[in-house]
Amino acid sequence: MERRFRIDLTKIEGDGEFHCPSCGITISPDDYSGLTYSILDVKTKADGRVEEVIVQCGRCGSIISLDGFDAFQDLGCPDSHFGIEAYQFSSGS
Repeated sequence: MERRFRIDLTKIEGDGEFHCPSCGITISPDDYSGLTYSILDVKTKADGRVEEVIVQCGRCGSIISLDGFDAFQDLGCPDSHFGIEAYQFSSGS
């Protein structure tokens, strides 16, 4: 059975890392190894701003939807977290 979770990034502390709600592995935007998570989809708004990123945990396979990007973009943070800048214009909402 596939496990799905939703994490609001505005509700976590730190600089974007969080624990998989199922297995507890730390998922960090600074980890570019491709071992702890993979990006499945990036949903954008009509203006190209990121709305939601869907990742899969590399350990247990859980699907995790990340939202709350508006708060980061309002602060002027770049879309470099989770390596999503390459996806920004390739997916539509």
